[in-house]
Amino acid sequence: MDSAVALLKGGDTGPGLVAGKPDESEIIKRVVLPKDHDDIMPPKGGPLAANEVDVLKRWIAEGAKWPQGLVLNYKTPEQRKAIAELQKKLPTLKRVQILPERYSLETKRDFHQVVVLATFQDATTKDVTSLCDLKIADSKVATLDGLVLKPVADAGSTELIASIGGQTAKAAVTVKDGTKDRTISFRLDCMPVFMRGGCNQGGCHGAARGKDGFRTSLFGMDPAGDFIRITREMPGRRINLAIPEESSLIEKAIGAVPHSGNQAFEPDSVYNKALIEWITAGAPDDSKDVAKCTGIEVYPSQIVMEGKNATQQITVRATYSDGTDRDVTNLALFMSNNDPTASINKDGLVTSGDRGAAFMLARFDVYSVTSQVLVIPGQLQYERPKLAEVNYIDTLVNDNLHKLRILPSGVCTDEEFVRRAFIDIAGIYPQATEMRAFLADTNPNKRSALIDSLLERKEFTELWVMKWAELLQIRSAINNNQPPFYKNALLYYNWLSERIGKNIPINEIVVELLASTGGTVSNPAVNFYQTEIDQLKLTENVAQVFMGMRIQCAQCHNHPFDRWTMDDYYGFKAFFSQIGRKQTDDPAEVIVFNSKGGESRHFLTNAVMKPKFLGGDTPELKPGEDRRKVLANWMASPRNPYFARNIANITWAHFNGTGIVEPVDDVRVSNPPSNPELMAMLATKLTEYNYDMRKFVRDICNSQTYQRSTKVNETNAGDMRNFSHAQVRRVRAEVLLDAISQITETPNKFQGLPLGARAVQIADGAVSNYFLTTFGRAKRESVCSCEVKMEPTLSQALHLMNGDAVNDRIKQGRVVAKMIQEKKSDREIVEDLFLRVFGRMPKDKEWASVQQAISSDTGARQSVMEDLFWALLNSKEFYFNH
Repeated sequence: MDSAVALLKGGDTGPGLVAGKPDESEIIKRVVLPKDHDDIMPPKGGPLAANEVDVLKRWIAEGAKWPQGLVLNYKTPEQRKAIAELQKKLPTLKRVQILPERYSLETKRDFHQVVVLATFQDATTKDVTSLCDLKIADSKVATLDGLVLKPVADAGSTELIASIGGQTAKAAVTVKDGTKDRTISFRLDCMPVFMRGGCNQGGCHGAARGKDGFRTSLFGMDPAGDFIRITREMPGRRINLAIPEESSLIEKAIGAVPHSGNQAFEPDSVYNKALIEWITAGAPDDSKDVAKCTGIEVYPSQIVMEGKNATQQITVRATYSDGTDRDVTNLALFMSNNDPTASINKDGLVTSGDRGAAFMLARFDVYSVTSQVLVIPGQLQYERPKLAEVNYIDTLVNDNLHKLRILPSGVCTDEEFVRRAFIDIAGIYPQATEMRAFLADTNPNKRSALIDSLLERKEFTELWVMKWAELLQIRSAINNNQPPFYKNALLYYNWLSERIGKNIPINEIVVELLASTGGTVSNPAVNFYQTEIDQLKLTENVAQVFMGMRIQCAQCHNHPFDRWTMDDYYGFKAFFSQIGRKQTDDPAEVIVFNSKGGESRHFLTNAVMKPKFLGGDTPELKPGEDRRKVLANWMASPRNPYFARNIANITWAHFNGTGIVEPVDDVRVSNPPSNPELMAMLATKLTEYNYDMRKFVRDICNSQTYQRSTKVNETNAGDMRNFSHAQVRRVRAEVLLDAISQITETPNKFQGLPLGARAVQIADGAVSNYFLTTFGRAKRESVCSCEVKMEPTLSQALHLMNGDAVNDRIKQGRVVAKMIQEKKSDREIVEDLFLRVFGRMPKDKEWASVQQAISSDTGARQSVMEDLFWALLNSKEFYFNH
């Protein structure tokens, strides 16, 4: 009875009213019943007063005029309270939107949930769907059933109008075949029910062996097979055509009989009704031309919620191959990537929590899409600060912090900056002389000058050669069951070092790797195809290293939390299906060539898959053309948006401790970038710079964002993803060992390298020592970024305290002894040690403690100083980058 259509239609007893005849109207008969009568109206507000009944009768007698399209909406006490609170903020209302902005209702069973979003001048948003005035311009075309739009006419167009706070929004509504019903469909109506109920998940009937004697395809990737298993296996039991309600498919789903999967949905739910309708219709299969889902859209795509326990409804619309669309909110699956900030229930209702950013994932069919949710504290006294911005990085980071009402930390000290820049850019610790020179420099641009000088040092090249050697798995013991060849690893490493040393753009290096042909000795880049010869793993490695994507799931089933399907996987694999290999007289050399034969077959259908770019199109290939060269040219080109983003994210994570996407090699729909605008701009700049890494790194290190302090404030103490402060990071194994060698003046010795070589220069991933292994050096056995361990452990602390890494080197290097021989004062020695190890001068309390220790035993000066040296090298301040 919320609209004219509903009131005139009435219920089982007929129309709700007869215009002009109040005494014959059912609504009048109900409101005058005794107050204890079961059928009295209204049931929630109690009996109407006599004067109220008179008003109602007079309205009916005068023709029961109803404004066209008007829908009444009962407001709960909570809603009325929300309206009162909203009234306070309405003066700052900026915009009202109806989402989606257009509706297409196809057939009688079609509907669409309506969402009205208000945006205020402070950029916050609010779901005002139940608080605004909603009406249909032409109620003969469509109607509102609560907050759900439904067709009335067979065909026509109208508008949905929402009004609040003096502002109005409109959405186009089109109806087609609104009085005709669509035939129930197994794929369109039943398969989504199985997904929604969790029936085809890996822990239920979607498991490889099924469950309790019944198996479906995982995540519904094989509807044809599922149809056969449901309708043909165990005839008369899974589906009962004579009595559909007694089908085991129905009884187990609603919990009418014992079911190890518990109750999937209620007996009166739309899900159960859809299955019963399908069985009642004879459990038919779909025609070959049944529409297929081509994508989904989520509304709103971004919201800013204020305070805890605010709510926002999410709606999901699916598009189909026949040009139609459909509201699938009640069929989609939802999840949040950050429940403490914003959670989402099974119906798509988002509830705000703590300050931060979260992404709501909606999944339907094989598609996954996210909506970004920002949550800020309620009643927050906030004014955007005026911050220094050096470049585009600061602008985009600060814009994001403003959305979250987070105040960034201040700029780090000169001492902190020098140490941080040396470690991050060159992988070395600054020497005491370098620290003194920088601190004494009065040039206001000295930080930029230091960045420029570090970028030109050979150590910058060596650091990035090491990082790429990890990604490319350069090691003598490779993953193809062949004997290890150190010669190949060294040639491969030297080739990479030469390319990066010449500042050859990384996209050109990748093209050279992917298109490489010839011998592994004569052309070291060819070793890329010997590191992993299994086509499946090679396919996965290429996607993960160069695009940051883990597509392993799609080898056996469509990815449950990403866009990748089995078609995508085996189409991408087809680029590597014609790699030929042959052995030469030299046991270390293998020739890799284009065999011009071999295909990639779909795991499920065994169909031959044409080469298809991941997330791209299917290229036209000439007969015998080397598919790898086609892939190489696409991989590092602007046509592939993922490559530049991946390289930018890897580089950003190195300098800031965490990626914009984290982990850096796990880019997926359900793990989106924390700052999408920053990610896009970094990728754009990297492309504009023609992948000049020095130029790109210069942008990052010159930014105020990179130079922020690790000291936090009240607003950013819990922030780990938005770069409001610098992160304290443990120094990686190779850099730390080199630092100990440098600071103690004792040379390293590694297998295959001369005395004094740096750990960063080790070519072979199979070469290591106890220190490097303990501190998490990558073995280069996989391409996963997780191979490099950066977490501090007890064994690391014990090794520094008791192992030879520190104790023996202090004695062997004789740093303290030499300074004593040079007649340096206690203060000079202590300052030198602090500058060597910490990159700063000693504090007054620290100096006083050393003085006290020396004065208590004047004959043990060297011993006290060496103990101090040991203590400094064992402190967290030494092996953490801050």
